[in-house]
Amino acid sequence: MRERETLTEGVNDVDAVTRAVLTASRLLVAVSARSLAAVEEKITVPQFRMLVVLSTRGAMKLVGLAELLQVAPSTAMRMVDRLIAAGLADRQINPDSRRETLLQLTEEGRRTVAEVTARRRSEIAAIVERLDPGQQAALVEALTAFNEAGGEPPAPPADDLEVYPLGWTDTAARREA
Repeated sequence: MRERETLTEGVNDVDAVTRAVLTASRLLVAVSARSLAAVEEKITVPQFRMLVVLSTRGAMKLVGLAELLQVAPSTAMRMVDRLIAAGLADRQINPDSRRETLLQLTEEGRRTVAEVTARRRSEIAAIVERLDPGQQAALVEALTAFNEAGGEPPAPPADDLEVYPLGWTDTAARREA
Protein backbone atom coordinates (compact mmCIF):
# COMPACT_ATOMS: atom_id res chain seq x y z
CA MET A 1 0.00 0.00 0.00
CA ARG A 2 2.81 2.40 0.86
CA GLU A 3 4.28 2.04 -2.65
CA ARG A 4 0.90 2.98 -4.20
CA GLU A 5 0.58 6.02 -1.89
CA THR A 6 4.06 7.12 -2.92
CA LEU A 7 3.14 6.78 -6.59
CA THR A 8 -0.06 8.82 -6.27
CA GLU A 9 1.67 11.49 -4.19
CA GLY A 10 4.25 11.98 -6.98
CA VAL A 11 1.75 11.99 -9.85
CA ASN A 12 2.54 15.64 -10.64
CA ASP A 13 6.21 14.74 -10.76
CA VAL A 14 7.33 14.17 -14.38
CA ASP A 15 9.97 11.69 -13.21
CA ALA A 16 7.39 9.58 -11.34
CA VAL A 17 5.14 9.48 -14.42
CA THR A 18 8.12 8.70 -16.65
CA ARG A 19 9.14 5.79 -14.37
CA ALA A 20 5.59 4.42 -14.43
CA VAL A 21 5.46 4.64 -18.24
CA LEU A 22 8.90 3.01 -18.55
CA THR A 23 7.73 0.16 -16.32
CA ALA A 24 4.58 -0.26 -18.42
CA SER A 25 6.67 -0.17 -21.60
CA ARG A 26 8.81 -3.07 -20.29
CA LEU A 27 5.63 -5.06 -19.76
CA LEU A 28 4.33 -4.19 -23.23
CA VAL A 29 7.67 -5.07 -24.85
CA ALA A 30 7.52 -8.45 -23.09
CA VAL A 31 3.95 -8.99 -24.34
CA SER A 32 5.07 -8.03 -27.86
CA ALA A 33 8.04 -10.38 -27.72
CA ARG A 34 5.84 -13.27 -26.56
CA SER A 35 3.32 -12.54 -29.32
CA LEU A 36 6.13 -12.85 -31.88
CA ALA A 37 7.56 -16.06 -30.36
CA ALA A 38 5.56 -18.34 -32.65
CA VAL A 39 6.98 -16.71 -35.78
CA GLU A 40 10.45 -15.73 -34.59
CA GLU A 41 12.09 -18.56 -36.51
CA LYS A 42 10.69 -17.08 -39.74
CA ILE A 43 11.08 -13.33 -39.14
CA THR A 44 12.83 -10.78 -36.95
CA VAL A 45 11.19 -7.89 -35.09
CA PRO A 46 12.32 -5.36 -37.76
CA GLN A 47 10.91 -7.62 -40.48
CA PHE A 48 7.63 -7.81 -38.57
CA ARG A 49 7.61 -4.01 -38.43
CA MET A 50 7.85 -4.05 -42.22
CA LEU A 51 4.97 -6.52 -42.48
CA VAL A 52 2.82 -4.31 -40.26
CA VAL A 53 3.58 -1.21 -42.36
CA LEU A 54 2.73 -3.09 -45.57
CA SER A 55 -0.41 -4.37 -43.88
CA THR A 56 -1.58 -0.87 -43.01
CA ARG A 57 -0.39 0.99 -46.11
CA GLY A 58 -0.85 -1.60 -48.84
CA ALA A 59 1.50 -2.03 -51.80
CA MET A 60 4.26 0.56 -51.89
CA LYS A 61 7.65 1.40 -53.36
CA LEU A 62 10.82 0.42 -51.51
CA VAL A 63 11.91 4.04 -50.96
CA GLY A 64 8.61 4.94 -49.27
CA LEU A 65 8.77 1.82 -47.11
CA ALA A 66 12.34 2.62 -46.06
CA GLU A 67 11.32 6.16 -45.14
CA LEU A 68 8.41 4.97 -43.01
CA LEU A 69 10.66 2.51 -41.20
CA GLN A 70 13.44 5.09 -40.95
CA VAL A 71 16.04 2.76 -42.47
CA ALA A 72 18.31 3.03 -45.49
CA PRO A 73 16.83 1.73 -48.76
CA SER A 74 19.59 -0.92 -48.89
CA THR A 75 18.55 -2.18 -45.44
CA ALA A 76 14.91 -2.22 -46.51
CA MET A 77 15.85 -4.16 -49.65
CA ARG A 78 17.63 -6.85 -47.61
CA MET A 79 14.60 -7.10 -45.32
CA VAL A 80 12.24 -7.37 -48.31
CA ASP A 81 14.40 -10.09 -49.88
CA ARG A 82 14.16 -12.14 -46.67
CA LEU A 83 10.39 -11.63 -46.44
CA ILE A 84 9.99 -12.70 -50.06
CA ALA A 85 12.12 -15.80 -49.42
CA ALA A 86 9.88 -16.61 -46.43
CA GLY A 87 6.76 -16.25 -48.60
CA LEU A 88 5.44 -13.28 -46.60
CA ALA A 89 5.82 -10.53 -49.23
CA ASP A 90 6.26 -10.20 -52.96
CA ARG A 91 7.04 -7.69 -55.69
CA GLN A 92 4.75 -6.66 -58.50
CA ILE A 93 5.11 -4.28 -61.42
CA ASN A 94 3.57 -0.89 -60.66
CA PRO A 95 0.61 -0.59 -63.05
CA ASP A 96 1.13 3.20 -63.16
CA SER A 97 4.82 2.99 -64.06
CA ARG A 98 6.16 -0.26 -65.47
CA ARG A 99 9.72 0.76 -64.52
CA GLU A 100 8.83 0.56 -60.82
CA THR A 101 8.02 -2.36 -58.57
CA LEU A 102 5.69 -2.34 -55.60
CA LEU A 103 6.09 -4.41 -52.48
CA GLN A 104 3.07 -6.07 -50.93
CA LEU A 105 2.10 -8.75 -48.44
CA THR A 106 1.20 -12.23 -49.52
CA GLU A 107 -1.77 -13.99 -47.96
CA GLU A 108 0.70 -15.72 -45.60
CA GLY A 109 2.11 -12.31 -44.64
CA ARG A 110 -1.36 -10.98 -43.85
CA ARG A 111 -2.13 -14.10 -41.83
CA THR A 112 1.12 -13.72 -39.87
CA VAL A 113 0.35 -10.09 -38.94
CA ALA A 114 -3.19 -11.04 -37.92
CA GLU A 115 -2.05 -13.97 -35.77
CA VAL A 116 0.66 -12.02 -33.96
CA THR A 117 -1.72 -9.11 -33.37
CA ALA A 118 -4.42 -11.46 -32.05
CA ARG A 119 -1.97 -13.04 -29.57
CA ARG A 120 -0.85 -9.58 -28.41
CA ARG A 121 -4.44 -8.36 -28.03
CA SER A 122 -5.38 -11.49 -26.06
CA GLU A 123 -2.52 -11.15 -23.60
CA ILE A 124 -3.16 -7.44 -23.06
CA ALA A 125 -6.86 -8.18 -22.51
CA ALA A 126 -5.97 -10.77 -19.86
CA ILE A 127 -3.88 -8.17 -18.00
CA VAL A 128 -6.59 -5.50 -18.26
CA GLU A 129 -9.22 -7.93 -16.96
CA ARG A 130 -7.28 -8.08 -13.65
CA LEU A 131 -8.01 -4.38 -13.07
CA ASP A 132 -11.22 -3.23 -11.45
CA PRO A 133 -13.59 -1.17 -13.66
CA GLY A 134 -12.45 2.14 -12.16
CA GLN A 135 -8.82 1.33 -12.88
CA GLN A 136 -9.74 0.29 -16.42
CA ALA A 137 -11.51 3.61 -17.02
CA ALA A 138 -8.57 5.56 -15.56
CA LEU A 139 -6.14 3.61 -17.72
CA VAL A 140 -8.15 4.34 -20.89
CA GLU A 141 -8.20 8.04 -20.02
CA ALA A 142 -4.49 8.20 -19.18
CA LEU A 143 -3.31 6.17 -22.17
CA THR A 144 -5.57 8.06 -24.57
CA ALA A 145 -4.04 11.33 -23.41
CA PHE A 146 -0.53 9.83 -23.61
CA ASN A 147 -1.13 8.51 -27.14
CA GLU A 148 -2.57 11.82 -28.30
CA ALA A 149 0.43 13.69 -26.85
CA GLY A 150 2.71 11.33 -28.79
CA GLY A 151 0.69 11.64 -32.02
CA GLU A 152 -0.26 7.96 -32.14
CA PRO A 153 -3.61 7.07 -33.75
CA PRO A 154 -5.91 4.81 -31.72
CA ALA A 155 -5.83 1.07 -32.32
CA PRO A 156 -8.88 -0.32 -34.07
CA PRO A 157 -11.59 -2.24 -32.18
CA ALA A 158 -11.13 -6.01 -31.74
CA ASP A 159 -13.50 -6.81 -34.62
CA ASP A 160 -11.63 -4.53 -37.06
CA LEU A 161 -8.88 -6.36 -38.95
CA GLU A 162 -6.86 -3.21 -39.61
CA VAL A 163 -3.56 -3.05 -37.73
CA TYR A 164 -1.67 0.13 -36.89
CA PRO A 165 2.12 0.36 -36.90
CA LEU A 166 2.07 1.52 -33.27
CA GLY A 167 4.80 4.09 -33.14
CA TRP A 168 6.81 2.63 -35.99
CA THR A 169 6.34 5.51 -38.39
CA ASP A 170 7.21 9.14 -38.24
CA THR A 171 4.70 11.18 -36.23
CA ALA A 172 4.76 14.03 -38.75
CA ALA A 173 3.99 11.62 -41.61
CA ARG A 174 0.99 10.23 -39.67
CA ARG A 175 -0.35 13.73 -39.02
CA GLU A 176 -0.08 14.58 -42.73
CA ALA A 177 -1.83 11.37 -43.80
